[in-house]
Amino acid sequence: MAHPCRVLLIYPGFVPNTFWNYQATCELFGVRYPAAPLGLITVAAMLPSTWDVRLIDCNVEELHDDDIRWADLVLTGGMINQQPDCLAVINRCQALGKPVAVGGPDVTSSPHLYGAADFHVLGEAEDIIKDFIAAWERGERSGVFQAQKFQVDVTKTPMPRYDLLKFDRYFYICVQYSRGCPFTCEFCDIIELYGRVPRTKTNPQILAELDYLYQLGYRGHVDFVDDNLIGNKKAVKKFLPELKAWLQARDYPFEFSTEASINLADDDALLRMMTEANFFAVFVGVESPDPETLAATRKKQNTRRDIVASIHRIYGAGMFVTAGFIIGFDSERQSVADAMVQFVEDCAIPIAMVGLMYALPNTQLTRRLAKEGRLYAGHDVMRRERSGDQCLLGINFEPKRPMRDILTDYRQILDNLYSPEAFAGRLRRLSDLLDRSNSRRRPPRGDIKLRSGAAEHFNRIINHLPEAREAFQETMRYCAATNPRALRFIVLMMGIYIHLGPLSRHVIAAMDARIAAQDTPPLSIPPAAHEAHARAAF
Repeated sequence: MAHPCRVLLIYPGFVPNTFWNYQATCELFGVRYPAAPLGLITVAAMLPSTWDVRLIDCNVEELHDDDIRWADLVLTGGMINQQPDCLAVINRCQALGKPVAVGGPDVTSSPHLYGAADFHVLGEAEDIIKDFIAAWERGERSGVFQAQKFQVDVTKTPMPRYDLLKFDRYFYICVQYSRGCPFTCEFCDIIELYGRVPRTKTNPQILAELDYLYQLGYRGHVDFVDDNLIGNKKAVKKFLPELKAWLQARDYPFEFSTEASINLADDDALLRMMTEANFFAVFVGVESPDPETLAATRKKQNTRRDIVASIHRIYGAGMFVTAGFIIGFDSERQSVADAMVQFVEDCAIPIAMVGLMYALPNTQLTRRLAKEGRLYAGHDVMRRERSGDQCLLGINFEPKRPMRDILTDYRQILDNLYSPEAFAGRLRRLSDLLDRSNSRRRPPRGDIKLRSGAAEHFNRIINHLPEAREAFQETMRYCAATNPRALRFIVLMMGIYIHLGPLSRHVIAAMDARIAAQDTPPLSIPPAAHEAHARAAF
């Protein structure tokens, strides 16, 4: 009797030296990687129940040849920062004679880079994976399956296979309530991949996912990975009271983070609902303090407000803010460093992801730059030897402002924001602004972050980074005296700093090298030698 199809799901490793991998922080808390792979375990749930499924997450465990030999079929894919490892996985599997199906955001945006794979599943998988499965069962061993854009009914998305995860390897677990974002930011690929009309799961559907996590024994931090949780305010306002009731009935086993647009701050009722539903953190894409730049990049939702006041209003509701900023917009006419640093300080945002502009494939920005002839060759290729993210690899196009000026600005911003003294100062100001009086004080029992107490975590932090000892000790004393309810979040951000502090110095060194390269004139080759070199090339 033939065995059922054996499927190996391989989640490729992310490139190192990124803002988001929090390597040292994970080690502090005894985990291996920040987040578990939600997309791949959702695909796993779409496969026939008769198929035998295994998962290897290359970020937390080693992929062995015997794992590959076990499989009849390999499924892999991911984001652009997983591209080098994904391509290596494809080659490795095929060398062992195993067919590979590949999908995910980067494959959808740049399918030409993944020509070595046997199958390509492009776009949202729910509506086309059945075609792929049927083709496989018919004996086909290659093919391309292209989903219609933005047509998937997420209310029919199956329960992710959370049972495939080993929870103790991750800092937090992810769920998804909605897809899409109503805004039109030029540099963003979300609206290209998932559309501008947010599609939401039903309330019973997402609560069932949370209940499954609860039944499996998970406790602690859950991140809603939505591109913009409040993209459909009407729906989320109906969901949050039900989420609150679900939490209350189970003694608050989870606390939540998410991403949302800054107009969250306009709605006091929504802020209150999120706090009551145990949200403690929200990521906001600020991008720039300059209204002209925001308008030019079509992020008009950020131009209609006092952003500093908006962020403070979110703090007043009991949630801290992490934020994203970009350097290298076409509208920049002069140095932006001082204004950016002052803005982050005024906002009191400890964790500010400041990156160089990176033209992602399949965006309005990339299409415009291509028409203008400004995209660098290989702009969508992530090379292993140039590992990193937009902190290291940004400006993959010809900028309007001199490259040296952009890199110098960026270096200055990081140097100012991520000194121990500056970071600790923002933590103290955050402590003054963060109102946790109406929020849950203690974390969920069983939270991975409770393996040690706050005092032990703090001691490990300052032992790891002795240069931060004095500034962090002063901040701890201040917060303990003025806002003890915020203290565990202050320690959490100090724990994140043990990654961000050294990373900032690594990026600064890389910027110094790029600036030096700008100052080095290209080698000039005498005409005769140049002609001989050209002939030799053929």
